[in-house]
Amino acid sequence: MGLKMMRATALATATSVAALLGGAANAVEIEYWQYFFDARVTAMEQLIENFEAANPDITVTMTHFPYADYRTKVAAAVPAGEGPDVVQLFYGWLNDYVEAELIQPLPADAFPAAEIDATFFPMVQAMKEGDNYWALPTAVRSLALFYNKRLMEEAGVEPPTTIDEMVAAARAMTKVDGAGNVTQVGLTAGMTAQDHHWWREVLVRQFGGEPYTDDYRTVAYNSDAGIAALEFYTGMAMGDEPITAFGFMDEPQAAFRAGMAGMHIDGSFRIGALNDTRGLQWGVTELPATNDGMRSNYSSYWVNAITTKAEGEKYDAAVKFMQYITSDEAMQIWLDVVGELPAKPSVGMTDANANDEVFGPFIRGLAYAHTTKFADESGQRQLMVEMVERMTLQGMSAAESLAIAAEAEQALLDDYYKK
Repeated sequence: MGLKMMRATALATATSVAALLGGAANAVEIEYWQYFFDARVTAMEQLIENFEAANPDITVTMTHFPYADYRTKVAAAVPAGEGPDVVQLFYGWLNDYVEAELIQPLPADAFPAAEIDATFFPMVQAMKEGDNYWALPTAVRSLALFYNKRLMEEAGVEPPTTIDEMVAAARAMTKVDGAGNVTQVGLTAGMTAQDHHWWREVLVRQFGGEPYTDDYRTVAYNSDAGIAALEFYTGMAMGDEPITAFGFMDEPQAAFRAGMAGMHIDGSFRIGALNDTRGLQWGVTELPATNDGMRSNYSSYWVNAITTKAEGEKYDAAVKFMQYITSDEAMQIWLDVVGELPAKPSVGMTDANANDEVFGPFIRGLAYAHTTKFADESGQRQLMVEMVERMTLQGMSAAESLAIAAEAEQALLDDYYKK
């Protein structure tokens, strides 16, 4: 090689190194926070890897915390100008995050409201205020009826399609000892789990009522339909032939995983835990309809939002990252890795996904699901717990206990929205 060529090669090499160093120096780094759940972390790692490959000038650093500490960590970090640029939050916390100025609206040019309304499942519209969205999910959740295949086969029953069939199947699978104690439940029960959603958004509607009006600001379940729904729910445990027992094995999902419950109503997020339960043979079907075919469901979701910490080039990078993690590709990855449902019908309602033996019942349930707009999700759940306890522990009638719960919840809502 001649001297002239060697100099040219050296110059080209130096230029390439300088370009690489300059590119690294100009790279934008943003932080993403979510609570720790093994499959969610794995899925997000894959999404970050894909995003960084397509955007080599942006680096995304993920941090996760135990669920119990998560909200506290976010609330302390963002006001101090630290922590995440993009953050994951439960949809029911949105009002708190907006009021505390932890997040900022998504830019309308990158996230047009009309397009989101048309392409996402309707329940995400709870994240919209005026012409702007505050946050968007990668995945959503719904409820379905899990059933124990072995116990059903022993009892000679099939997965139910109606409420009456569900009660009959549960009765066939319930076992009681000589002292009258339930030793195996046909159906789990407990307002501390998912039953407060099932009662509120499903049973009240199936008995002919509505849980709330005025965009979930006014309690409406203190009605004949609400009383009938509550009498049905508590009657499963308090009737002459109980098919369940409140507090059985402490937690409903624990009873089902232990093989001591024939059926269990839960969310799609339970799939992973059941897959890891050795020896449990289970299936899943849509929530039972009324005899005339009326169906309802409850849907919830975790969303991603851009925090008020993100400014300038970090804000621009956060917008790009938000666009990717709410894309069709990201939703399919999340379904495959986590088992949570795509937030868009274009992904969820494909033939392969909608007819999947496990995911299908949950995905089909999204078409008729309702999303409760909570002011205080834990506080409102506790009122449902106490409503049932007044009946089971104090012998109070359904009508009286329901009226107390409705008055207390309305006071909670009025106080919240007054602020």
